[in-house]
Amino acid sequence: MTITTCGDRRPIEVCAAGEHLVVDIHCHLGIPAADGFMQQHYPGPPPGINDFTSPLTMEVNRAQFQEIGATLNGVEQRLKDMDRLGIDVQAVSPSPGQYFYFAEPDIGRTAARMVNDGIAAAVAANPGRLIGMGTVPLQDTQMAVDEMRRCVRELDLRGIEINSNVNGVDLHAQRLRPFWAAAEELGILVFLHPLGFSHANRMSEYYFNNLIGNPLESTLAVGHLIFGGVLDQYPGLRLCIAHGGGYIPGYWGRMDHGWRARRDCSEHCKHVPSSYLRKLWLDTLVFDKDELDSLVRTHGADKLCLGTDYPFDMSEPDPVGFHARLSDADQAKILGLNAAELLGLTLSV
Repeated sequence: MTITTCGDRRPIEVCAAGEHLVVDIHCHLGIPAADGFMQQHYPGPPPGINDFTSPLTMEVNRAQFQEIGATLNGVEQRLKDMDRLGIDVQAVSPSPGQYFYFAEPDIGRTAARMVNDGIAAAVAANPGRLIGMGTVPLQDTQMAVDEMRRCVRELDLRGIEINSNVNGVDLHAQRLRPFWAAAEELGILVFLHPLGFSHANRMSEYYFNNLIGNPLESTLAVGHLIFGGVLDQYPGLRLCIAHGGGYIPGYWGRMDHGWRARRDCSEHCKHVPSSYLRKLWLDTLVFDKDELDSLVRTHGADKLCLGTDYPFDMSEPDPVGFHARLSDADQAKILGLNAAELLGLTLSV
């Protein structure tokens, strides 16, 4: 199999306003037309989205979406915020609520195409400032592969955002292997972003389904990709994990010990689990500078990318300043150069 990369496609020229190129690899753009289409077929909140949400959290969430709606779904305020925050380029991905995996496949495919077309239009209207990542209907693997190829070949999107499971099916499932094979073949970035924990019956209060549930979902998803042999079978995958990779980067020793001690842990995983972590890219949305230092020390600056989670309330308020105490070389990589390589960007001089 011939593996291509974004670097083999047309490079996208971008500019750096400051000392370093700054690319936000974790930010979202909503496409209202897709929500409107889904409401015609599935009125009301998406299935399961409020199963583990307390009344107070629902109230806070409603107020947040009322406040940020125009920003999430638009570009004008976004560009002003990018300038204010020192962000040269946003790699916009769909709002996680627009995965639509719950829908019948044909409906999900139509909604995904609407999201992808909307993101591509926003990128085309703002060249050099916005780069696009799309979504695919993973409830039907062949449809997902076909739409991913369209994203690459027709829309020039540079990534695909996916959830950490597909309606409760984990990402190492055999039925999803053709998706991983196609992603490796295309050389496209796969950005893994969870949407709460799937069994969060003890996480409804205090926004725990996001605060604890999102990193836990990422942890479980990465664990399945490693132990299930996906990263052995498709070593050329370009995977970036949101929220600093979840909890695994801080506790990988337990996985390694289990792999050495138990044959049920090493059945499908050829090498010590922590060795696969360094083949993944992680965003730096960890909020604490000591945690950032730990990621740089254990994971390496070559595999980290700045991420903000714009425009949600869980976003990093000072993304460039958050990295300021790192070395100049590490800042250059994490702020933008690593993401530029993943997305096929070239710095205009």
